[in-house]
Amino acid sequence: MPFDPSTLVERLRSLPLPLANPLPAGPCYGILAEFATPADLYHACERVRDAGFTRWDAHSPFPIHGLDGAMGLRRSPLPWIVLGMGLLGAALGFALQWWVHASAYPLVISGKPYFAWPAYVPITFEVAVLFGSLGAVFGMLGLNRLPMHHHPLFRSRVFERASDDAFFISIESWDRRFDLSATRTLLESLGARSVEVLESDPPARPANDRGASARLAGAERGEAE
Repeated sequence: MPFDPSTLVERLRSLPLPLANPLPAGPCYGILAEFATPADLYHACERVRDAGFTRWDAHSPFPIHGLDGAMGLRRSPLPWIVLGMGLLGAALGFALQWWVHASAYPLVISGKPYFAWPAYVPITFEVAVLFGSLGAVFGMLGLNRLPMHHHPLFRSRVFERASDDAFFISIESWDRRFDLSATRTLLESLGARSVEVLESDPPARPANDRGASARLAGAERGEAE
């Protein structure tokens, strides 16, 4: 049986990506609604918040003052993650130095006691900063559900204007209050210029054009011979 490189490539592409945040199963990701002005987006966010939705987001090309309050967003837990990681790093750094100097290798240096804690302060501080920075980076990635190598919003042609001059609300289908027809009716009643249902499944991967061209050229040569 001849070896087909394209088959191997497709099998590799079908493997789960490392550090990828998969979307919940289901054919529908949610609904995307476009609004004309920042004021329309602001008031629509208040109505969506009051309707009890929790898995949704607003998209704007620039910050809108007070939009977080209109969405009902709570303060981020990221500072607590950074604080916890920083304290953990400080404790580990301090404990490591105590174990090395007072337990594992108890040496008298310059007449100092084994537990000379003032000398531990610089390394304790540096390890606290290291762990705090790691907590900030990985905590941010986890809270934002990143990395996500594919997002259904990017399949919408209308959403391409989200960084230019358009304003959007996206509601995810796994919200406990989500109903396709009722949610669509709600967004239309809020004055949305367009409402689009987004599919959750990623688009099919295009065929290998180079391989297809090579096979086509080979077939044409065979016919010519």
